[in-house]
Parts: sequence; C-alpha cells; structure tokens
Amino acid sequence: MALLLSPAKLVLLAVHCAVNGDIGTLTALAARHPAVLRKDLLLRILLTYLPETLPSSRYIGLIQHLEACEFPDTSNHDVDCNPVEALAEDDAAKRVRKLRLLPLASIESLDEPTDDPVTLFLLRRSYRVDEEAGLLDELPDLLLPFLNHSPCIRALLVSVILPLLRRNCEYYPQEPISYTLSGFQQLPDRVAANLLLSQTGAREADLPLIGRDLKGLIGPWLAGGKRWKQRHDAADSSGEQPDLCPGWDAVLCWLTAKASKNWKVAVNAIQQFDGPRDADLAGWGTAETIAQHQDYLLESYMRAVLASAYLIPEASLEALDGAYSIIAKVAGLWGLEPLAPLPAALTNLPPLADQVLDNIKAARNVVYMRNDLLAPSNPMTEPTEESVAFLQASVLSAHILTQAGCPCTIRRAGELALLQDEREQKAEAAKLIHAISNNGPKTDDRFWLKARTDILWLRNWGPEDSWNSTGPPFGVFSQVKTEFLEVEILRALLSNTRYALARSIYEDVSDQPLDPKILQETIYATAMTAYDNASNPNRTRGGLKKCDDILKAFPKTIQRSDPQAKRIEALLQATHSLSTHRLVLKQGEPFTPVVLRVHSDPISIIGKILEQNPKSYTHLHDLLALGSCMVEAGLTVHTKNKGPLSPEEEAALLTTAERRITAMCIDAALAEDDFETAYSYVVNRLPATSTSPSPNTSKPITDDYSWKAALQAGKYRLAHPASHQPHTTPRGGMASANPAVRHLEQRIECLATALRIAPPSTLQEIVNAFRRAEEELDVLIREEDAREDEWDARGDAMVNPLSMPGSFRPPQQRSTPAAPKPKRPADDEAPVSLFDLSRASVRSAQRNLSALSGLQRSAAAGLGRLATSRHAPKASDTSVSSPRDRGRDVGRGSMDLPPLSATESNFSAGSGATEEEGRNNRVRKRDQLREAAMGTLVSGVGWLVGAPAPAQQQGQGGQGQHGWE
Repeated sequence: MALLLSPAKLVLLAVHCAVNGDIGTLTALAARHPAVLRKDLLLRILLTYLPETLPSSRYIGLIQHLEACEFPDTSNHDVDCNPVEALAEDDAAKRVRKLRLLPLASIESLDEPTDDPVTLFLLRRSYRVDEEAGLLDELPDLLLPFLNHSPCIRALLVSVILPLLRRNCEYYPQEPISYTLSGFQQLPDRVAANLLLSQTGAREADLPLIGRDLKGLIGPWLAGGKRWKQRHDAADSSGEQPDLCPGWDAVLCWLTAKASKNWKVAVNAIQQFDGPRDADLAGWGTAETIAQHQDYLLESYMRAVLASAYLIPEASLEALDGAYSIIAKVAGLWGLEPLAPLPAALTNLPPLADQVLDNIKAARNVVYMRNDLLAPSNPMTEPTEESVAFLQASVLSAHILTQAGCPCTIRRAGELALLQDEREQKAEAAKLIHAISNNGPKTDDRFWLKARTDILWLRNWGPEDSWNSTGPPFGVFSQVKTEFLEVEILRALLSNTRYALARSIYEDVSDQPLDPKILQETIYATAMTAYDNASNPNRTRGGLKKCDDILKAFPKTIQRSDPQAKRIEALLQATHSLSTHRLVLKQGEPFTPVVLRVHSDPISIIGKILEQNPKSYTHLHDLLALGSCMVEAGLTVHTKNKGPLSPEEEAALLTTAERRITAMCIDAALAEDDFETAYSYVVNRLPATSTSPSPNTSKPITDDYSWKAALQAGKYRLAHPASHQPHTTPRGGMASANPAVRHLEQRIECLATALRIAPPSTLQEIVNAFRRAEEELDVLIREEDAREDEWDARGDAMVNPLSMPGSFRPPQQRSTPAAPKPKRPADDEAPVSLFDLSRASVRSAQRNLSALSGLQRSAAAGLGRLATSRHAPKASDTSVSSPRDRGRDVGRGSMDLPPLSATESNFSAGSGATEEEGRNNRVRKRDQLREAAMGTLVSGVGWLVGAPAPAQQQGQGGQGQHGWE
C-alpha cells in the first residue's frame, strides 16, 4: 500500500515514523522511495522530528546508509500506511507545507565551511541532543562512527565535546559547567580556558590530578583549529606571536596566578605536565595543530614555568624544593645541562656566578622579576642557561637562608643580588648569622664548618677559592666585606662555646682570615657581650664564665698583660664580689652584671650593699677591694667616656674610691648604732688633710666624703650612754670611767678630724658642733669632779681613826669636820671656755699675723705636751680591746682600732693607784683634752683666715711626730 501513497503522504508518513522513532519503517521508506525521500530531505526530517532522547545507536545505521547511499533489502518489512492513508491529497499537501523542517545550514563555529548534508546533520544533531536533552555523553556514540567522514566532525569531537565531556561528566560531575555545547563554543577563549580549569587543584586531594586535567582538558581543547585564529602575519617586530593562541595565553596566566596564590598547584602542574604536546586526545585524533606551533608553545610554557618560580610567595623549605624541581624541569625540557639533585647541590654548592652574564646582572632586571614575566622581552624568564643559572642560585640562596631560620623568598634572594645594596645585604647577613647562632646545634663542629662555607658562598655564588676570578663578586652578600662576615661568624662560634673550632680557624692557621687587631677587638667585644647577657654575678657560672672562657680561648691573641684584658678581669672580680651580697637595685628586679657596667655611678652600689646587708660595713677590706676593682675596670664616673687612664689618674681615682667607701662604711656603722666601729674608721682610715696627695702621685686629691663622715660621727649621740661599753679609747691616751665622758671624748676627736680635713667653707658648722661637744664635756667633767670631791671627802672621813666604827671616843669627837680640801690650781678654779679661747685666737690672728704665728706655736707646744702624756697611735697600729670586745670583732669582721696607751691601760686596770693619784690623773686628762682640742681648733681656724697649718713637732719621751691617719 505504501507504493500507492502520494509524495505528500510519503513525507508525512516519514515524519510520523521519525516522531515515533520508527527507524525500521524510515529505512524501508528511504530504500523504496529514494526519489521522494532524498538524503537531504530525510536528514532534515530526522533533525527536526527525531526525538533527542533516542539513543544514537538506534538511528546511526540509517545515517550510515544515507552516507553511503546504499540500503539493505527491506522487502520483508511491512509499512503501515494507516496514519496518512485517510488524508485527502489537498490536506496532505497543506500539512507538508506547514512542516517547517530545520535546514542543514553551515555552522559559524566550524573551522572550515562545509555543505555535506551528513556532516551538517551530525553537527546539528549533536547540538540539539545537548541542548534539548542534555545528553552530552551520547554524542561520542553519534559522532565516532563518522570520525573520518569530515575534519569538522573530528574537530568538534576532539576540541569541544571531549574536554567538555570530561570536565562535566568524568572529572568533576559534581561541579559541571553550565553551558551548552554551542554556548561553550561561543565563549572567548580566555573564559573557556578558565572554565575548564576552574576546579583543577581546588582541593588538596586533587593535586595529583592536575596533570590529568591539563592533558585531558587543555590539550584536546588546544587541538582545535578555532583556537589558532591569529596568523603569522600578526607577529610583532620582534618576530614573536603573543596573540597566536589567546586560549594558551590564558592557560599560562592561570598557571602563574596559581603560583602566586597556591604554589602547590603550580608546582604539581609543572611536574605532571610537559606542555601542550603532552595532550590526551583519547585516541580520537592527532594534535596536528599543536605540532605546527610546537616551538612557540614550548618556549612560552618554559617562560611561565620560570615565572612561576619567581612568583612563589612562600618562604618555606617545601616551597623552595618545589621551585628547584621546576627549574630542573625547564633544564630537561629545554635541553640544557641537567641540574644536580637539590640535596647534592646544597652539599656541594656549585659555582654559578660565572654562568650569570652581564645582561642578567643588571639592576634594571629587578623590574622583570615582578612585571611582564610572560613577555617575550623579559630576560629573566627567557629559557637560557644564564637565566636558569641565576634562578638556580637564587633558589639555593633562599634555601640556605630559610633553612637557617631566616626565611627568604626566591624573588627576595634575586633582588638582593641584583640591587647590590650594601646596607640591605649586611642586615640580611647579620640576621642569617644570628639565626644560625640561635637555632643551630651547639656542639656539632661540622654544622658550623658547613654554615661558614654557605655564608661565604652567598657572597659570590661560588667556592671561596674562586672569588674574583672573572670580576667583582656577585651574590646575595656580594657587597658585604669578607671581614664583616668572618667577624660575625667568629662571634657566633664564641657565643656557642665553640672555642677550639674558632681557635683552629682564626688563630692557629698560618693564613689567618682576620687581621690580628680585628681578631683581638672581636674577642673582647664578644666577651663583653657574654658579660652583658649574664644573669648571675658569679664568675664560675653562666655569662661571666663564658666571658672568662672566651678570653682564655686565644692565648696567642689575648695576653693577660693587655690593658683591656686587665680591665675585663677587674670587672669580673668586681662582679663576682657582688655575688656574695644580697643586692636589689630596683624593686622586683634582681641584680644583673650589666647593671654594674652601665650604672652611672657604680661606687654607689656599695652603698646599696651596706643598706641591704646588716653588719656588712665590718668587711671594709673586702669593700675596698671591690671599689679598687671597679676603678681598675674603668667603671668610675670620671672614666665612663674616657679612654685608658694614666697611672697617676688611676691612682687618684683609687684613693678617691677608698675614701668614699670608708665614708660609706662609717655612715653605715652609725646607722646600725655601732659608733665604736665608726670611730675606729674615723681615727684610723681617714686622711690627715683635705688635700692630701695620693700614695702613688703627687697630685692633690680633693675629698668631699671623709670630712662629712667624720662630722656625722662627731654628731652621733648614743641612745643609751650608760650601757655603752667602748672597745677603743680616744687617741689622747687615758679614757674616763664614765661612758658618757668617753663617748664625748671620741666624738670630739672625730670632730677634730673633721676640722683637719674639711674645706674652709664648711668649718663653721664643724666648729659649732665642736663647741657644743666641748661644752657638754665640760659639764660632764665638772659633774664628775664634784662626785670625785664628794667621794674624796667621804673617803677622808673614813680614813680618820676617830671616826672608825668601834671608837671609844665620845660621839661628838667623831663628828669633827674633815681635813680641809686641797685647793685646785688657779687655772682650774676659773676655767675658760675653749671656744672663747679660739675666738680670741682668731681675733688676734686677724690683727697680726705674727700673733697668729705665736698662737700656732703655742698650740703646737700644747700638742707636744699632749704627746708626752699619751701614746699617739698610728693608722696602721693594730687595735687592742678587751677579750669580750675582741670576740665581738671576730664575729663582725676585722676592724682597725687604735691601741690603748700605757697610761690608759693603767687607768683601766686601776692597780697600784691611790685615790689621789686617780684624781690627779683625771685633772691631767681634762688638760689633755683642752690642749688637744685647742691645737685642732687653731689649725682649723687658721684655714678660715688663710694661714698655713701649724707645723708638727716632735714630742718628748721618744714620741714620734703627731699626725692623724
């Protein structure tokens, strides 16, 4: 019946079969009516009405028959004409005219235009299947049988369908691209490339698959001729073709962008992808287009690889290892000399400075390390031996710095070498050596030897013996002097107690790396750094021990006789002495040795010791030794900003320090109510005059400490005079049995000492204190004399036999008055005030110098008489005290106390002396005090009026010259 159908009804029946997917009937109709159902008409019917969801395998045979124009035998196939048989011819014709069949027009996206109906049908059918059904994975079944039918089909299948199919259906089905096949083809190449790689390396687990993506997505995508629209006639003046493949340029930009943001993606991409020639086309075709532009693609890829190394922002060993691996990849792909593995290169650092030519060394190339990295004119990313050598040296330099604990990026290392900035290089070198010193193993000499080799290699990117072989040094530290590096290395060795190694490198060798003077200065400076960093003032521990060990580590360079060595030794002794005391200079902060060295007035620290350590003033000898060490160490106020002192200057400072410390001890003794020790120091330790010369120089020493200490001792009043038991006597000889009198006698002697050594401007204050003490003494003496008179009277009455108990004389006879009291000498009956005598002496001295001279001779004669009545002690005499007092002295430490005179000892013993003899001795004691004070005061008053001090005279009875120590 089908043979009887009109052409219109045959077309409608074919449409009906296409709509229902009846491929068998369509095949039979096409085989039986080829004149009506022409190839193009039937393909249009299939394109328009064949369901897109129909599997390609169902109708691919029909397309193949149409392509070959050969159909199988369909005589046994019954054709059902019922759907169109009842239609009138006019109605059938009208319906045919309304079919609106899709045309088999050419497609703009094709690489080359074609008019082949089968090709156009397959292409159009592919788009409709993807657009209407979204069955992208059906397209290979549709097109692969016709792969060799037309290059357009192969291009669409390989460069569009294959990468899009892999991207959406195989690699990242959970994150598909939301574009149809046609829409994806219409995207700009840069956008399409970024879409294909949008999920590449997005997760850490996907890093091993980056190469797969580049090979399976980018490789096939670039195989399409559509990617290469730019022709060779578009090349610029340099002969390069930067726009030859915008899609490939987009891939390179993606790679460098990943290097600057996520270097692991870039490194894995380079390690897994050898460039566009490493494309995975699934066996569907050959990369003929890629092969045509192989040189351009490979060179541009090498530029991107080198650029990626410079763009890695992370300064970590892992990142630097990755950077080195991609440099090795460049060398391998570009046919350069293979690079040694990174561990071997770091062990045996290669000489790279000679391989870096002047075109790379130019400072202007720093710009190319940051900008235009992919530009053909960039010499830093051009794949040449020079650029690869520079990048390799930069990576090794950054690795050395980072491994030592001084993180450095590749770009930073390259900038240090190119800019040649001495200040930046020196700062980086110092930071590196400091990091090595702090982070390296302290006891591994091999580590330190390797570290020194690395540091010196960084100066010229080559071994030490090849320096300056072809020109000035070129490296990360090329502008840093070798001397600076060696000094810093030496300091690091000494700071880490590598003394033997340092000595073997810098002292024991014949060709010493450092000048002997610089070596000596470095050793001293390092020793002082160890001292300043010490926390314990004990020289056998910590920083002080290190300071001492550093000086001892170089016996040929550091001689103990060197002035600087002496000063450091004195500093160590002074600091160690402080360790035996409790000392806090600032609340909440323990004392550290550096405080002593930077203190504005180190001698004042001894005052803190006296305040914080009870009875420490008794250790005068130790404190004087401490002060002497401070002076010898150059810690006094006068030597802080000066150079070495002359022997005379040092002797003067030693004398000043001794007197100041003695004065401090006197004040401390008084503060702790130990007047006896203070008195002993005053009479035995203080100088004879205010401008007495230093023992080792004739230069007068101005002393403002001694007279103040003597004055304070002279003003001191006992809280409980009755309980005062002195262990010393006044230097006049015999002491009074009355403690208060004895104390006043000692005070007067202290004031007399103050008068001798005080400057003229301060005498009035001392004279006033002297007058008050003299008046108090006079009152006490009178009271004591009255008590003695009373005692004498009572004694006389008891000696009278008539008044003895048991007498038989009448009681009235026993009450006979006592014998008349012997009269005192005329000078005792009306005593004259000592201060009145001094004022008269002053007035006389002001009227006539000759009279003053007589007064001085009289005072000197009085002192002479005083010397005959007492045994004047010297400052060097050994103190004598009672056994009980000596026992107390041993407990407090040694003290220099004046010895007891023979007269004083007899008076204290009282053996063999009568009451009258004791009374006469008492009268003589009073005279002695007046005469001593008179001589002292005249001497002081003479200073007030500008007269010379009275000459000392020889005493009688073998006494030596009278003087005050």
